[in-house]
Order: sequence, then structure tokens, then C-alpha cells
Amino acid sequence: MDAEAFFLADGGEPLGLSVQSQAAPAPYSELRCRRIEFSSRGSRVSGRLLLPPDEGGPRPLVLLQHGIGGSAEAGYLDATAGPWVRDGAAVASIDFPLHGERSNPKLLETLLGGLDRNADPQGTAATLVVEFARQAVIDLQRTLDALAQLSELDTGRTVYAAFSLGAIVGAIFCSIDPRPRAAALALAGGGFGPPQVDPARYVGRIAPRPLLLINARRDETIPTAAAEALHAAARDPMEIVWFDATHRKLPGAALKTMWRFLKPHLSSPA
Repeated sequence: MDAEAFFLADGGEPLGLSVQSQAAPAPYSELRCRRIEFSSRGSRVSGRLLLPPDEGGPRPLVLLQHGIGGSAEAGYLDATAGPWVRDGAAVASIDFPLHGERSNPKLLETLLGGLDRNADPQGTAATLVVEFARQAVIDLQRTLDALAQLSELDTGRTVYAAFSLGAIVGAIFCSIDPRPRAAALALAGGGFGPPQVDPARYVGRIAPRPLLLINARRDETIPTAAAEALHAAARDPMEIVWFDATHRKLPGAALKTMWRFLKPHLSSPA
């Protein structure tokens, strides 16, 4: 499989970007919030953009992504994004395929089965995983294309951060798209899904851009061996940090570690 061609967005497809104001999530009511929607491979992609309360700018951008079963408005994304926006960044998140406003519970259950490392790589579930990964990676490229149209943002200063499924997809996305200056991938591992979309196959291509890998020692979803497989495939410059935590309860210190890592890469010039 030619990864560049398989995961590359069609630059000729109209974006049809729609931006509407909406209430910011509590307890960050002072922030400005926008609902965004655009087209990607014929599908409408929904998402949210959070901006600092003042209209100074343009703002550097964090593309922040949810895990399996989450959405652009997941509570843990609010808890992550709020302090970062208060510190001057804009944070955008989209609903992955089968999630949020694009939800399809039945197909999501099939997707979960296909992510199992023991699943039949030629089966229906595995085929869905491959198509999901392709659509998600292209959606993220299209997100940056769409947000580049907004004068409030400086998408030339973009970083990527994500949890779990978003981190697994992000390993592929950041290997394909050179625009994120750095990536912080939390709770990810190698060996998930069919070999052609295994994040360990791609993560090394993020270099020479800086990479942070955050892991939980008591992770009940990502085995230690899977996390270490991703680490082994990554290349310097990278940092690996472990927390005594479970998959669903990363401590606030992990979010602060992500921000301390990402913030310097949002500065100008490139």
C-alpha cells in the first residue's frame, strides 16, 4: 500500500466550511466557542473550536482528538483544552467517523472488534478499521485546510495532541501531514488493527519533529507490550513518560506535561 496516496486528501474537493458561535463548555464560559463543519470525501465533518476570550491574534492552533466512543465535546477534552486556551492557544477538535454527531453505534462496535490484535486481518471488521483510519486521517488534513481559512488562526503554528484512538490515528496523520510541528500522543500502542494501519508502521516518520508519548502503568486497554512496541518504532527527538494511572484516569500532571511539551512549538517563527 502506498501510504502517501492512500491517506492523502483530495485538495480539489470543496471544503464548504461552516462556522457558528455557540456557548463554551463549563467551567470555561469566558472562552469563545465555534461549531465548525466541513466536507471530507463527501461526508460532513463536525467539530468545535475554542478561542481565548479576547480577539487578539492570530492564535496558534492545537488539534486535539478524542478516544474511542468520545467526541469533539468530550468532557476530558474540555478539561484538557480549557487551560491551554486560557494560556493563549486555540484548540480545535473534530468528531471522528462513527463518533459524536457522526455516531453509528453498530459500526462502532464492529470497529472495536477490528482493532483487536487477534482479529482476522481479512475480515469485515478489519476492513472497516482500514477505511476508518483512512477517513479519519483525511478528515484531520481537511480540518487544517478548513481552519487555515480563518483569520483568527495561524495554522502555520500547529501541534497535535490526542488520547487513545486519537493518538493511534495521530501517529499515522502526523507521519503523512508535515504541518504539525510536534505531537503529544497519550495512551497509544502498536499492533492495533490490520498491519497496513498499525501506528507502529508510521510513527517513526514523525521525526525529526518532536514527539511525546504518554502512558499509564495500569492501563487496562493498552497493554504495556503494545505501548513499548510503539516506543520502539518511534525515533528521536522523543520523550516517553509513564504515569501510575489507568486508561480512563490520567492525572492532571499528564495534561500539564503535554502542554509543557507542546507550548514551545507554538511560538513564532517556524
